[in-house]
Amino acid sequence: MESLKDEKKLLRATYLFCLVSFFNLAVIKPTFDSSALIIGVVICVLMGYAHFVVRRFFPDGDKYILIFACILSSIGMVMIYRLSAPSAIKQIIWFVLGIAAFILIVVLLPELKKYGKYRYVYLVCTLLFIGMATFIGTSVNGSQNWVRFHGLSFQPSEFGKLFFIAYLASSLKDYKNFKQLIEPACVVMATLGFMVLQKDLGSALIFFTIAVAMLYIATEKAKYVIVSLALFVIGAMVSYKLFSHVRLRVMIWQNPWPYKADQSYQVVQSMYSIAWGGLSGTGLGLGFPNIVPVNIDDFIFSAICEEMGALIGFAIMILFFLLVYRCMRAAILAEDKFSRMLAVGYSSMIAAQVLVIVGGVTNMIPLTGITLPLVSYGGTSMLITFMALGVLQKISEGGR
Repeated sequence: MESLKDEKKLLRATYLFCLVSFFNLAVIKPTFDSSALIIGVVICVLMGYAHFVVRRFFPDGDKYILIFACILSSIGMVMIYRLSAPSAIKQIIWFVLGIAAFILIVVLLPELKKYGKYRYVYLVCTLLFIGMATFIGTSVNGSQNWVRFHGLSFQPSEFGKLFFIAYLASSLKDYKNFKQLIEPACVVMATLGFMVLQKDLGSALIFFTIAVAMLYIATEKAKYVIVSLALFVIGAMVSYKLFSHVRLRVMIWQNPWPYKADQSYQVVQSMYSIAWGGLSGTGLGLGFPNIVPVNIDDFIFSAICEEMGALIGFAIMILFFLLVYRCMRAAILAEDKFSRMLAVGYSSMIAAQVLVIVGGVTNMIPLTGITLPLVSYGGTSMLITFMALGVLQKISEGGR
């Protein structure tokens, strides 16, 4: 009962944040924007309904996974509405689909250990989705990682992450000797190769991080991690020599200021935006986040820090830390190796994506064009993240 009370307190605080933020967005318009208030109410109802369904019919699992995901999504949708109301409407639709996918996975999937035997199904799906954009993809912001089909656009590599993790979990769950690592190693190299060809360096780094984390958990041998890191460094050096866009990203990272009017404009404006907001922010609707390019996608963290303050930026990082902690906790509670490896993979996916994009927009590491999970605008990312969290919720149900 204490857990339920804490969950309700956290949800009430989230409702208050959401309603106050959207009310603020409604009153700062020249005429009162009732649509903003309606959207705030809709988001609160969706969060409450999702929590009720999971709590009512599946009381044993970790409910904080869903709550933390909803809090992060609400922060993102507030800022997206501030920057682009039409985009916010689309994001809410994807939020609904993500919540629906989360609930369906929890409700419909039986015990996950039954799916550990479909190793080569996962392999085929991984190569299909990872390689798709290489052959029929469209270049966006320098990366050929989007596929357009009958007016719809999606990133196949996002779906590829789910199958990639499932394949590694299935391959590594019965690890006994080095020979069993040869096939997964070839698949990882092929995956990274496709990402390099698509010039999607951010996804390449995330895939590598996932693979190393799962390798270490499966084998418990640090030497494999060291060898993997050495091979990654060699691959990064080769990519630096072969591809001009890699050299450009490194050059901007080392010293962005001489190129602030051209190549490093995005990064410099992002740092200005964060600095201008300070600790408490300029106030919702009172900043100039539109100066930062791609502000609802790659640089939404900068926009949030400018208008809501660095304190909210820290809060987002803490929320992601708590989310990943609860996801890793599900891995500890898992009863079988396949479920444990899945939990580690999906947790690593979220953690790596957060660290890579936040590090990029603050120029702590070379910038890579990926989204901040749940917070940035992007339907594919929102749906895939909620699907991964649905699997993690299912694992937490079976581990109790």
